[in-house]
Amino acid sequence: MRPHPLPAKHRSAAMRPGGEEIRVRGLVQGVGFRPTVWRLAHDCGLVGDVRNDSDGVLIHAWGDVWTLERFITRLYAECPPLARIDAIERHALAALADAADFRIVASVAGHAQTGVVPDAVMCASCAAEIADSSARRYRYPFTNCTYCGPRLSIVRAIPYDRANTTMAGFALCDACRDEYDDPADRRFHAQPVACPVCGPRAWLEAADGIRIDDAGDPCRVLSQYLQDGAIAAIKGIGGFQLACDACNDAAVERLRKLKRRERKPFALIARDMDTIHRYCTTGEAERALLQSAAGPIVILDAGGAERVAAAVAPGVGTLGFMLPSTPLHQLLVESFDGPLVLTSGNTSDEPQCIDNADARARLGRIAEVFLMHDRDVARRVDDSVARVVLGRPRLLRRSRGYAPAPLVLPAGFTDAQPVLAMGGELKNTFCLLRNGQAIVSHHIGDLEDALTYADYRRSAADYLRLFEHEPQTIAVDLHPEYLSRKIGYDLAQASRRSGAAPSCAHRRVHGRERDRARCGARDRRCARRTRFRRGRYVVGRRIHADGLSRIRPVGCAQSGGDARRCTGYFRTVAQHVCASDGGVRLEWLCDALCRAGFAGVPGESAERRTGFDDRGARQ
Repeated sequence: MRPHPLPAKHRSAAMRPGGEEIRVRGLVQGVGFRPTVWRLAHDCGLVGDVRNDSDGVLIHAWGDVWTLERFITRLYAECPPLARIDAIERHALAALADAADFRIVASVAGHAQTGVVPDAVMCASCAAEIADSSARRYRYPFTNCTYCGPRLSIVRAIPYDRANTTMAGFALCDACRDEYDDPADRRFHAQPVACPVCGPRAWLEAADGIRIDDAGDPCRVLSQYLQDGAIAAIKGIGGFQLACDACNDAAVERLRKLKRRERKPFALIARDMDTIHRYCTTGEAERALLQSAAGPIVILDAGGAERVAAAVAPGVGTLGFMLPSTPLHQLLVESFDGPLVLTSGNTSDEPQCIDNADARARLGRIAEVFLMHDRDVARRVDDSVARVVLGRPRLLRRSRGYAPAPLVLPAGFTDAQPVLAMGGELKNTFCLLRNGQAIVSHHIGDLEDALTYADYRRSAADYLRLFEHEPQTIAVDLHPEYLSRKIGYDLAQASRRSGAAPSCAHRRVHGRERDRARCGARDRRCARRTRFRRGRYVVGRRIHADGLSRIRPVGCAQSGGDARRCTGYFRTVAQHVCASDGGVRLEWLCDALCRAGFAGVPGESAERRTGFDDRGARQ
């Protein structure tokens, strides 16, 4: 609860001097929180210090009671835009002040309890700076400050200090050091702070790995390549992306073929809202999402006067647009009149490339030119995807800009034992539960791909290390062949050998469960069934859930009841066949589904795509 100013009749008592230890919990590291504390303390006339530690931010402040109350009130009111205060805990200090002013002191390491802030889109100040020909960061693609720039994609450990990020290898030049050390500067203790002198640096390469040394400004030259119809691989904030002119039919078709992406729509990037409005219609909620600090891809109705290449989003009436999230992207699209395709740097179903050498090896057959740089990406972070539904924004993929910001859970979860939830097989994310918060990972993807599976294992270990999380329970899915379940059991066995004893659990939400014994028995029976029980409708809160109805169960075409391969279009076809008792021809259904955006594998028959022949008989 926020404190309120004391009534006037109590002010005389409030003028007594005293000191407090003030603990601030939440997303308060790497967002300019300590400079804000420093500024407010000086404005209020307090003495003491502020530091980062593994629990968040710790403040020691001395002044009269009234001034301390005013300081806390202003701390809530003037919280930095990327910060989030979850709690403020205050304790009186018996010791007298040992400082004559207020200082920012060195961070203290310890068991990680604070949150890691998501990567944030370029702020207005940095955007103005890269456009100012008199500024020393004019057209510098790695410009950032405490209010924007990379966070999750560069951090290697908590506390969030430069030494614990992928910026550790770039020594600050004198000018950057002055900004970094000045509490009044917006780059005070901005860990990714950089300039053309101290780096990082960008360059262009041909597909054979040879540098294009006479390129000049890499972003300006790359923009010309794209206008000429080239496909480019661009190292972004969370990994490589593939780009081409979205209005060039030949380039988009070539990208779709080389990426092996049959029909799934490509994401688009535009330099400003005016460009987006030429192709799509937007409401107030969509515009707010596009211009937010998270900067997701937003699904919009393609109702504009102009059209992109047909292969961008075949068979659907929507387009996914985003605005530039980094100075690099801004410099790339500013001279581009229309939108660019900007899709993940991989072939279909594989994880996005984040390493220069890996990108050369895996993307060399797709891209004709590469925009490289020498700042390492600590972990792959895909673009988030959102859509406005009934006037409210809904996240379809929670990743860059959102993850891994903790989700504060309702009262009652604070004392729950630490949990690691492994997630499902498709569109995987995993989750750490502790201290009344859920830390949901960035988007991982479909685990059936070997590279994605390896990335999933690395990411889970990475989060456990980064957040120093020691789960007492590992929650896994019911399906015995889900890879996430198998990894969960492996982790549980490893923990038992190290002395811990976590258990594996599966929390069903498919209907009302009144006791654990019955739940366990039903789970075991379900594991042996060869019919899927997907498509259930439930309503519930937190723990309790009531089943409303379900779609009729259908036979699983694969042997052994492996329903994980039964994708949405398969289930749709199976439901039609069962409902029509074989009277619906599968060829017609498959054609209709493909026109609606569901693609089979080229060259495969309807039987192979669906598991049924054209008479409705199971294969």
